[in-house]
Amino acid sequence: MARNTTKKPGKNRQVVDFEENHLLVELFGEHDAHLARIEDEINVALISRGNQIFVEGDKDNCKQAVRILTDLYARLEKGLPVGLGDVDGAIRMVRAGRVTSADRETQITTPKRNIMPRSPAQADYIRALKNSEMTFGLGPAGTGKTYLAVAMAVAAMNNGEVERIVLSRPAVEAGERLGFLPGDLREKVDPYLRPLYDGLYDCMPGDQVNKRLDNGEIEVAPLAYMRGRTLANSFVILDEAQNTTSVQMKMFLTRMGDNSRVVVTGDPSQIDLPSGTASGLVEARRILSGVKGIEFVEFSDTDVVRHALVSRIVRAYNADDQKKSRTTKKAPAKKTASKETASKQ
Repeated sequence: MARNTTKKPGKNRQVVDFEENHLLVELFGEHDAHLARIEDEINVALISRGNQIFVEGDKDNCKQAVRILTDLYARLEKGLPVGLGDVDGAIRMVRAGRVTSADRETQITTPKRNIMPRSPAQADYIRALKNSEMTFGLGPAGTGKTYLAVAMAVAAMNNGEVERIVLSRPAVEAGERLGFLPGDLREKVDPYLRPLYDGLYDCMPGDQVNKRLDNGEIEVAPLAYMRGRTLANSFVILDEAQNTTSVQMKMFLTRMGDNSRVVVTGDPSQIDLPSGTASGLVEARRILSGVKGIEFVEFSDTDVVRHALVSRIVRAYNADDQKKSRTTKKAPAKKTASKETASKQ
């Protein structure tokens, strides 16, 4: 186990000792890339000597760097891999005052990998997925809301908690009229459900995914095909829910049967419905907020866990939207000619 000896050979310096030298290669990363990322993000200097790392910089920054290093080392002790994404996740968590290396409540165990949160909102989301019968994950792309929902579904099936997984998504691009597309139902909706499939194959061996798809234990269905059904003993996921109408959302939520869990994901800022059509997701957030058994977890651009550039892109677009909104509000209203003036003209 890593331990902070806090020797402070000089001002604002801390020393971290690591007992298992063979874990340090993965902790440091290829060409010390992990240490470089921590240095850049936390504004400290990291100097490795044998099984020690000297941390130099501002006192508070040093404390954060030590916590990040010890948290990542704890992951390695448990046999969990550490990549650059995990380093970024540890940085986010520590900045928020949260460390998750020993928190089983925020871990998802699937047949292929153990998944841990990479942002505070992800930690809250995983807890909600574990403890609530119905969970809404709302926020921008890249925050992991769909991936974590699929991972939790795979874990629930693997543990025998549910008998099947049902994946659904509104096919807005085709107006939910899929008959003109070639192939069977699964082939028709595959293009719209690709992100859900990606999560399945990442958490479960490919042969198991294919077998369960063939025997119906994993089912994919466009939202239009959910009407009239009761889904019992199932883990049901509705993705891209911002593109549901009010009627569709109510229909979907009332499909829930005994021993089932429902997860609804979507980004209220990316609604593709025809102009003037209210989003069922936005309406559900207003109507169902505070209902017992339902939890809403909201993500922001700070929770984007893809490439660091994605987070900056999301923030830039959000800033532009806010600027446009302010400009629209400040723009003077156009004067219209009175009926009397118009008649004289």
